[in-house]
Amino acid sequence: MQYSKEIIMHITKLFPKTVLASSLLMISSWTMAHEGHHSDTSTETQETAMPVMNHAQMNHESMNHGAMDHSQHQQQQKTVSETEDHNAHQGHDHRKEHGAQIYAVTTVDNKWMLNEDGDGALKSEIETRIGTDENKIFLKAHIDKHESHDAEYDFKMLYSRIISDFWDAQIGMRYRVEKVERDQRSTDTEEKLDGVIGLHGMAPYFFETDAYLYVGEDNYSGLGLETERDLLLTQKLILKPYLDLDVVFNDESKYAKKSGLSGVTAGIETRYEISKKIMPYVDIAYEYSKGTDATPWQVESDSEKGWLYGAGVRFKF
Repeated sequence: MQYSKEIIMHITKLFPKTVLASSLLMISSWTMAHEGHHSDTSTETQETAMPVMNHAQMNHESMNHGAMDHSQHQQQQKTVSETEDHNAHQGHDHRKEHGAQIYAVTTVDNKWMLNEDGDGALKSEIETRIGTDENKIFLKAHIDKHESHDAEYDFKMLYSRIISDFWDAQIGMRYRVEKVERDQRSTDTEEKLDGVIGLHGMAPYFFETDAYLYVGEDNYSGLGLETERDLLLTQKLILKPYLDLDVVFNDESKYAKKSGLSGVTAGIETRYEISKKIMPYVDIAYEYSKGTDATPWQVESDSEKGWLYGAGVRFKF
């Protein structure tokens, strides 16, 4: 029994020393392994490192840089560049770049105008443009309805083709319906179909201009000119002077108008743009009409002139 106790006490005294020795042995082994790995890595690095070139000791005269063949490298770069350009060309829509995107814009303009005698007239204009920047179709309608008179109509359908940066050439047809007073108790309706050729675009000093030459039945020929320009007072308040004139070169119809300057309207419109789609305005204009010529179906009428004033609203969508 006494011998067993001595053995247990001896083992107890040796256990801490054994643990300490084992720990020191493990630490020493790990340190030696780490140093060996670091030494191997350094040796490999030194073996694989490229020798440093001493450019000062190099004989550049013996090297013929001009004789180096760079053509293959340049050819490879050219091939890669052409491939990228070809891929970009295939993925690019040139129709949008050259104005081939189709769009449609419609403008509706209604105004009520009074003359110096207080007689009123409703004037309406509707215009629709359909097409691209290069090719468009214009549909235009002018309707005039004077108090106690029947309405008069003027319809145009025009093909428009761009011919320069600021001008389109146009060709098409015009259909017009005019109400003619034969006397105080009877009226007649005259319907005409005219061929149209003209120009649409921006004149110098930013005057938007439409100029049309008309040729129709009964040896009718005439010229129409409409021009206008926007003058910005503010971003929303805009002043627009305008000029409309009609010239008759020849007219042999039943209810012919006098040849020469048949009618002129010059005015100033002041509009307020609530938005680009809704634009109310007031209008002041001076109007001149030469009158009708004497024919077997009508008597000659005198010219008329005077001031007009009114208001209207324009819609664009």
